[in-house]
Amino acid sequence: MPNSIRDHVVNTAHISNKIQQLLFKLNEIILDKPQVTKLALSCVLANGHLLLQDLPGMGKTTLAHGLANLLGLDFNRVQFTNDMLPADILGMSLYHQAEHRFEFRQGPIFTQLLLADEINRSSPKTQSALLEAMEERQVTHDSQTYELPAPFFVIATQNPTQQAGVYPLPESQLDRFLMCLSLGYPSATAERALLAGEDRRDMLQDLSAVMNSDEVILAQQAVKQIYVADVVIDYILRLVQMTRESPDYHGLSPRAVLAVKHAAQAHAYVSAHDEVTPEDVQAIFAAVADHRLGQRFIPFNQLGAQNQKTLAQQVLATTPVLI
Repeated sequence: MPNSIRDHVVNTAHISNKIQQLLFKLNEIILDKPQVTKLALSCVLANGHLLLQDLPGMGKTTLAHGLANLLGLDFNRVQFTNDMLPADILGMSLYHQAEHRFEFRQGPIFTQLLLADEINRSSPKTQSALLEAMEERQVTHDSQTYELPAPFFVIATQNPTQQAGVYPLPESQLDRFLMCLSLGYPSATAERALLAGEDRRDMLQDLSAVMNSDEVILAQQAVKQIYVADVVIDYILRLVQMTRESPDYHGLSPRAVLAVKHAAQAHAYVSAHDEVTPEDVQAIFAAVADHRLGQRFIPFNQLGAQNQKTLAQQVLATTPVLI
């Protein structure tokens, strides 16, 4: 075996082991939500942005902090408010009177992982300031383009739109997020462990990085190489076509089709699969599709389960894997 191939195999196996370590540590902080943490990590490794939608106090910010610390990425947090301006995120030009020139002062978006906390408390104008950065990984200011660091992710949290003081995210903004996840209430066992255990803020401070930015990029490249068989592609297309046949909502776009494929590849990689299986598609489909289908927040019952099936879950239930 040539050295280059051998080194690639060793690196891939090494990073795969680190991914399992990362999930183990993350699940020590976010209790009893292994599928949510797995999907969140899959979203990052698919080079996508993540939207966390839930009631206040459910652990959305804790999950974002935990991912940033364990991935070893530069991290900035922005608390969105209704009086925030785009310049508060992107940066602004400051005039140097002595030198008679303007200098661009970079905003908090110039980081590897940006936590946009309670993003829907800001106005649509401020929300739209993120669109170029999320799609093209760059910021344009005064006709000058500035590249963002690599890797670059946005993890945004939002409260349900039924609550006071929030603006609904426009469809163009929602479409920039690869996945939308909700944590829901913890189980009784997890909540007891939460009360009896260490403060989560102290645990976050003690977290040491399991990966670094170079390894994250290598993992993203490995995700793209995960094989997707024709029969799985046909299954994805049937799911998408089913969303387009409903008169109640707009179906998934071609960009959403690519999002389903990339997310399924990432889930397969995190699950240590050599290729994408229908189970990988089923695991990520609701997280990728529901917010694009206009799905509103579905409350959780006291057991932590959703009170009804989401639109994507209904599509999954009625679409055969094989025909």
